[in-house]
Amino acid sequence: MSSQHEIVTPSPLLDAQGRLVQVGWARAPLLDCNLEKAAFYPRLLRFLQPLRIKRWDYYGVTTPERYFSVTLADLGYAGQAFVYIVDFATGRYHEETLTIPLGGGISLPRNSMEGESRYDNGKVCLRFQVTPNTRQIAVTWPDFNRQTLRAEISFALAPEHESTVVVIPIRGNRFYYNRKINCLPATGWLQLGDERTEIAPSTCLGNLDWGRGVWEYRSFWVWASASGFLADGRTIGMNLGFGFGDASAATENTLILNGRIHKLTQVDFSYDAQNFMQPWRVAAPDGRLDLTFTPFVERVARTNLFLIASTVHQLFGRYSGYVKTDDGERIHVDGLIGFAEEHHARW
Repeated sequence: MSSQHEIVTPSPLLDAQGRLVQVGWARAPLLDCNLEKAAFYPRLLRFLQPLRIKRWDYYGVTTPERYFSVTLADLGYAGQAFVYIVDFATGRYHEETLTIPLGGGISLPRNSMEGESRYDNGKVCLRFQVTPNTRQIAVTWPDFNRQTLRAEISFALAPEHESTVVVIPIRGNRFYYNRKINCLPATGWLQLGDERTEIAPSTCLGNLDWGRGVWEYRSFWVWASASGFLADGRTIGMNLGFGFGDASAATENTLILNGRIHKLTQVDFSYDAQNFMQPWRVAAPDGRLDLTFTPFVERVARTNLFLIASTVHQLFGRYSGYVKTDDGERIHVDGLIGFAEEHHARW
């Protein structure tokens, strides 16, 4: 892939016929996510479309000791709320998931720039609030590994901080509209039982995966991400992946250095799908990126709800190697903690 199309002007995501108005990548969410215009079924079956539209907000925060993540997702047939914590020193992790029929009680905003995402069943409460320069998450989960989990975390989002935004067409008027943000300075706390972790922006960085779209029933993807610090104090993030859809106009591959996107094109993954804990090779044919990813823990998440089924192998580990910026600076990566995952889904 020699060139990619950068979206620079605002527009609706979909036209009146349900077709994508623009395809490519952007540094900011310029498109209005007008999912009400989706049209991927014949007219007589159009009433079934809400069951196939997928929406999710996934937040993570990387601290020196652990990774904490919380998600709200409306998958049409069902909704999910889930939280997990990965301990870097021991390699242990714990996860709790609620599956909600037809997504009842889950509220997700139209766009990623404002609004509130929320689920509250009287016991478990997840709330994500977006304001102009911050993204705030609040979590209460009473029975998380037999303890109460609470968190209040604020992610600072400076106006000049760029995002990895992609609009990818999928066969038959299906599509994927995604915004990922890396390296968000994080402030707040996480408490599990009596153990409280203070979260400070000097050592802790957040990330967002905001996805909306309509996939084919059987889907597959690989996604890799990291947010951390270089020895000189600059923040470094990576968002890499491949799988579903037509990525000829743009990949989601980016280096994020001090909040600025440096766009990468093709990136190839080599890994052992029979033993995910073996080192991965992640490299760009044009020589702009060459990394070894060495996992230290494998998180496996499986869902089987008959119509909906998924298997995720998410590996946490350390990236080492190099990546080059748009202007040719060679960035040395040495033990940057992040993750890589393989995901198969029927949904």
